[in-house]
Amino acid sequence: MNLQLTNKLALVTASTGGIGLEIVKSLALEGATVIVNGRSSMSVNNAISKILEEVPHARLKSLVSDNATLEGNEITIKEYPRIDILINNLGVYESVEFLKSTDEQWQRIMDVNIMSGVRLSRFYLNDMLKVNTGRIIFMSSESAVNPAPEMAHYSATKTMQMSLSRSLSELTKGTNVTVNSILPGSTKTDGVKEFVQNIFPDLEYEAAEKKFMNENRSTSLIGRLIEPKEIADFTAFLSSPLSSAINGSSLRVDGGIVRSVF
Repeated sequence: MNLQLTNKLALVTASTGGIGLEIVKSLALEGATVIVNGRSSMSVNNAISKILEEVPHARLKSLVSDNATLEGNEITIKEYPRIDILINNLGVYESVEFLKSTDEQWQRIMDVNIMSGVRLSRFYLNDMLKVNTGRIIFMSSESAVNPAPEMAHYSATKTMQMSLSRSLSELTKGTNVTVNSILPGSTKTDGVKEFVQNIFPDLEYEAAEKKFMNENRSTSLIGRLIEPKEIADFTAFLSSPLSSAINGSSLRVDGGIVRSVF
């Protein structure tokens, strides 16, 4: 399928690994020019080299900035004042017992997961509305609608991303700009693989993942972790002109883990 992304410039925050890296590959395969973002030159250059090994014709640009900070956002906007697609992928998670959680832990996850997307969207949405075209996507999580008690602060930020996305979409009414959020389920990133292996250290990874899904993610209909590429390919579609009728939506790509029709 031709997603009509040639000549589009996309920014994927935190795209030197995990789902972000796969999103860059999927967008590049469809002809978009993609800005690879990380906090260090080394991580960005390594990611670009890795992408070019798999997608030799990829058109890539580099961006070294920590978008969890105001200073990092300012660097981003200064270097790339005009983009067509913004993927707010930057996010962190951690397991913290709520009764022992600190204000600092809550503030940090708010700054990373929420304020990075708020600042960048506030700037880029204004320009997209002026030129009457653009896409903004928030990478939320199934935890937004299926909150995890061991990650109350993380889950809260993911629900906020859904609300923020819907609020911003209201500003696009009658235009060719869309704002949506994607809710991935448990995805087989390196960090999650390590997490699963640490839970079941005596098992080979394949057996550990199966046990993890059976015991910890038992409502999943696909019975496995989602491949990052599966999230990335859907993101590429949602970034394209072909998704023009989808706006203000929170779209689950969770393997059926959430037992809800809404």
